[in-house]
Amino acid sequence: MLNGWVEPRLNRRESFIYAIAELASKSLVIAELEVRKLRHDPYDLLIRGVQPALWLLIFGQVFTRTRAIPTGNLSYLDFMTPGILAQSVLFVAILTGGMTLIWERDLGIVHKLLASPIPRAAMVLGKALACGIRSLSQIVIIYGLALLLGVNLNLHPLALLQVVVIVLLGAGCFCVFSLIIGCLVKNRERFTGIGQLLTMPLFFASNAIYPISLMPKWLQIISHINPLTYQVDALRGTMLVNGSSLYGFGLDCTILLLTLISLTIICGRLYPRVAM
Repeated sequence: MLNGWVEPRLNRRESFIYAIAELASKSLVIAELEVRKLRHDPYDLLIRGVQPALWLLIFGQVFTRTRAIPTGNLSYLDFMTPGILAQSVLFVAILTGGMTLIWERDLGIVHKLLASPIPRAAMVLGKALACGIRSLSQIVIIYGLALLLGVNLNLHPLALLQVVVIVLLGAGCFCVFSLIIGCLVKNRERFTGIGQLLTMPLFFASNAIYPISLMPKWLQIISHINPLTYQVDALRGTMLVNGSSLYGFGLDCTILLLTLISLTIICGRLYPRVAM
């Protein structure tokens, strides 16, 4: 046989490594396509920063003065700043992931991608990574406002790197969750209503603006299965000088990563439904 006509068989370990490498490379290609869209509407990133700015400037300033919520050795403004960053990432992920998918279906882009040899999981992970990159702008906005308001931020390079990792994981989780909704509803108006319906319960059923200990028992149970709780907990332990994490940075990252993997598997199976 001529050289190159018959490829050597790979063992199981080599096949697994090859599959992971292919998944990663094709996910990066999809992410690059998504990130390129920012060139056509870069001001969207600034507009997304208006809502968290209002939370910090109005809600945070008022409740810092009232001292109605016990936050330990942290001022209330310090306590809520990581929660507002997580909220901002949540809103960006929920309201852009599924909506983008529905727009692409209407334009016929999804049909072309589904006809390509790209794995469905790579399509999902690529969009999740692009959403995480889009959410990095919220770090800059929140950090800038927090410094102006006197929040005691931890500016150590390792802490900043940990914040970036948590934002990418959190954005990925909620983007894939949004994609699942987009796969099921397949309608822009219906998706907008469902997206707005989900964001606020996810936000208030977490430890973003008050400790879990203040919640009633039934809400505490919900908060412990809410991925946003672990994103906020990790951010609170890394962003602040005197911040602390209830569960630990490693456990928070593990829960977010497992959530992302589980949602990606579900979304990968549902993805072809978009074209139906």
